[in-house]
Amino acid sequence: MAINEHLVTYQHTNTYETLNELTENTKNVWFVFHGMGFLSRYFLKYFKGLDPRENYIIAPQAPSKYYLKDDFKHVGASWLTKEATELEIENILRYLDSVKKAENIGNDKRILLFGFSQGVSVVLRWFVRRNVNCSLLVLYAGGIPNEIKKGDLKSVSANATQVKVIYGDNDVFLTKERLQEEKLKIESLFGKKAEIINFEGGHELRPDIIGRIANTLA
Repeated sequence: MAINEHLVTYQHTNTYETLNELTENTKNVWFVFHGMGFLSRYFLKYFKGLDPRENYIIAPQAPSKYYLKDDFKHVGASWLTKEATELEIENILRYLDSVKKAENIGNDKRILLFGFSQGVSVVLRWFVRRNVNCSLLVLYAGGIPNEIKKGDLKSVSANATQVKVIYGDNDVFLTKERLQEEKLKIESLFGKKAEIINFEGGHELRPDIIGRIANTLA
């Protein structure tokens, strides 16, 4: 008997979290993308050190939730897997478009895109495929999707987008071989435009580094 795969379209509802208030005094609007195993509301704690008067943080929520351990107490989430990846990417991009539209951000605000770990692949795909106009693109401890080529990054060369690539020197997910591959991708895609920030540490999110990045925007 043959097994046949079919597609069906339906409406899906998802949440997202925000930190601080979007006001006339807001200068920076951050879209921050968590890594595997996070929930967006817990991811926001790393951005609480930013000046709340000037920074409004939006944390989209990865759609695929699961229990982190066998005790079924703590829940995490994942953005993508190798299963039906292209289909899931388009679902996620439509969700992100809806989040951005719902927030109704004024043109007087700076848009900052920040991805950590698995969130790097998501934020880059949104940036490239939707041509998101932003002042800063932060790629923190994550890999660049193989399908993204230099010609796709028109936004980087067309405006004043800053690019910062951050990783710890003891990151267990970045072997010497993997790190070399990622550096070649970065050089190919961004050239000298990307600033690489290396810190002593592992696969960890550092609020002090986030604060230093924010200070460069003043």
